[in-house]
Amino acid sequence: MPLIREVLPDDAGQIAAIYNYYIEHTAITFEETALDESVMRNRIIETTKKYPWFVHEENGAVLGYAYAHQWRERESYRFSVEDSVYVKNGVHGRGIGASLLYCLIENLRERGAHAVVAGITLPNERSVRLHEKFNFTKAGEFREIGFKNNRWLAVGFWELLL
Repeated sequence: MPLIREVLPDDAGQIAAIYNYYIEHTAITFEETALDESVMRNRIIETTKKYPWFVHEENGAVLGYAYAHQWRERESYRFSVEDSVYVKNGVHGRGIGASLLYCLIENLRERGAHAVVAGITLPNERSVRLHEKFNFTKAGEFREIGFKNNRWLAVGFWELLL
């Protein structure tokens, strides 16, 4: 039975495997080097000191995750976060991303967050549709802001005011 729960450091290996697919095969993330379990474990530990992180688990397998992290460093941004949602390759279209994003948004609302920003490498219709389903609106776009896989990439920014 599917379960959405808070992340545990022991989930790091499965989360790294999900994320590494996107690093190695897509431009969705601008990271270019796969992460090992220990690096992901440290990210989980550091992120969850202040921000929520959820996983979607089925029969002991993590099939997706979503978390929030600091939007920008300056103190005046303290009520604004950026979200990240990843679903294991091959299990899209089952509502996993939507369930995770719903839980994340509700948790952020309870914590007093004011704005959630989604930075989306373009094109990425799946992520755009997911965020717009939750009333995120496009706030802007940077063209040719990143370079990966021998091409220039654009990033759009969607925002949700809680």
